[in-house]
Amino acid sequence: MTRLIPALAALLALTTAATAQQNCGPRAAVIAHLTENFGESRQSIGLGQEGRVVEVFASVETGSWTITITLPDGTTCLVASGDSFESLAEAPAPSGTAS
Repeated sequence: MTRLIPALAALLALTTAATAQQNCGPRAAVIAHLTENFGESRQSIGLGQEGRVVEVFASVETGSWTITITLPDGTTCLVASGDSFESLAEAPAPSGTAS
Protein backbone atom coordinates (compact mmCIF):
# COMPACT_ATOMS: atom_id res chain seq x y z
CA MET A 1 0.00 0.00 0.00
CA THR A 2 2.79 2.44 0.84
CA ARG A 3 4.23 1.99 -2.66
CA LEU A 4 0.88 3.01 -4.16
CA ILE A 5 0.80 6.42 -2.49
CA PRO A 6 3.85 7.86 -4.35
CA ALA A 7 2.66 6.25 -7.57
CA LEU A 8 -0.79 7.76 -7.16
CA ALA A 9 0.69 11.17 -6.40
CA ALA A 10 2.76 10.96 -9.59
CA LEU A 11 -0.30 9.88 -11.53
CA LEU A 12 -2.33 12.79 -10.21
CA ALA A 13 0.47 15.18 -11.14
CA LEU A 14 0.04 14.01 -14.72
CA THR A 15 -3.46 15.47 -14.74
CA THR A 16 -1.96 18.88 -15.46
CA ALA A 17 -0.03 17.46 -18.41
CA ALA A 18 -3.14 15.69 -19.66
CA THR A 19 -5.14 18.89 -19.45
CA ALA A 20 -2.45 20.77 -21.34
CA GLN A 21 -2.62 18.19 -24.13
CA GLN A 22 -6.42 18.56 -24.37
CA ASN A 23 -7.00 14.92 -23.42
CA CYS A 24 -9.91 16.01 -21.24
CA GLY A 25 -13.62 16.44 -21.66
CA PRO A 26 -16.99 15.94 -20.03
CA ARG A 27 -17.02 12.58 -18.22
CA ALA A 28 -19.99 11.20 -20.16
CA ALA A 29 -18.33 11.96 -23.50
CA VAL A 30 -14.97 10.44 -22.47
CA ILE A 31 -16.61 7.25 -21.16
CA ALA A 32 -18.76 6.96 -24.29
CA HIS A 33 -15.62 7.29 -26.41
CA LEU A 34 -13.82 4.54 -24.48
CA THR A 35 -16.86 2.25 -24.71
CA GLU A 36 -17.76 2.85 -28.34
CA ASN A 37 -14.25 2.99 -29.84
CA PHE A 38 -12.35 0.54 -27.66
CA GLY A 39 -14.99 -1.64 -25.98
CA GLU A 40 -13.59 -0.65 -22.59
CA SER A 41 -15.57 -0.73 -19.35
CA ARG A 42 -14.62 0.32 -15.84
CA GLN A 43 -12.50 -2.28 -14.07
CA SER A 44 -11.46 -0.38 -10.93
CA ILE A 45 -11.93 2.93 -9.16
CA GLY A 46 -10.23 4.88 -6.36
CA LEU A 47 -10.32 8.28 -4.74
CA GLY A 48 -7.22 10.45 -5.08
CA GLN A 49 -6.13 13.77 -3.68
CA GLU A 50 -8.39 16.82 -3.82
CA GLY A 51 -11.49 14.74 -4.62
CA ARG A 52 -10.13 13.35 -7.88
CA VAL A 53 -11.48 9.98 -8.98
CA VAL A 54 -8.99 7.60 -10.62
CA GLU A 55 -10.46 4.85 -12.81
CA VAL A 56 -9.10 2.05 -14.94
CA PHE A 57 -11.12 1.09 -18.01
CA ALA A 58 -10.24 -2.00 -20.04
CA SER A 59 -11.50 -4.39 -22.65
CA VAL A 60 -11.21 -8.00 -21.51
CA GLU A 61 -11.63 -9.02 -25.17
CA THR A 62 -8.84 -6.93 -26.75
CA GLY A 63 -6.67 -6.16 -23.69
CA SER A 64 -6.69 -2.40 -24.29
CA TRP A 65 -6.77 -0.24 -21.14
CA THR A 66 -7.05 3.42 -20.17
CA ILE A 67 -6.48 5.25 -16.89
CA THR A 68 -8.59 8.34 -16.32
CA ILE A 69 -8.84 11.00 -13.64
CA THR A 70 -12.10 12.83 -13.07
CA LEU A 71 -11.87 16.23 -11.40
CA PRO A 72 -14.52 17.48 -8.97
CA ASP A 73 -15.99 19.68 -11.73
CA GLY A 74 -16.80 16.58 -13.85
CA THR A 75 -13.93 16.96 -16.30
CA THR A 76 -12.33 13.62 -17.12
CA CYS A 77 -8.75 13.40 -18.39
CA LEU A 78 -7.02 10.50 -20.11
CA VAL A 79 -3.78 9.85 -18.25
CA ALA A 80 -2.36 6.66 -19.76
CA SER A 81 -3.36 3.82 -22.06
CA GLY A 82 -1.94 0.60 -23.37
CA ASP A 83 -2.61 -3.03 -24.10
CA SER A 84 -2.23 -6.52 -22.60
CA PHE A 85 -4.60 -5.78 -19.70
CA GLU A 86 -5.04 -8.61 -17.21
CA SER A 87 -7.30 -8.71 -14.20
CA LEU A 88 -5.53 -10.20 -11.17
CA ALA A 89 -7.01 -11.59 -8.01
CA GLU A 90 -3.91 -11.69 -5.84
CA ALA A 91 -4.24 -12.40 -2.16
CA PRO A 92 -2.82 -9.70 0.10
CA ALA A 93 0.53 -10.46 1.72
CA PRO A 94 0.24 -11.65 5.34
CA SER A 95 0.77 -8.90 7.88
CA GLY A 96 4.43 -8.30 8.67
CA THR A 97 5.80 -9.74 5.41
CA ALA A 98 7.28 -7.95 2.43
CA SER A 99 5.27 -7.99 -0.79
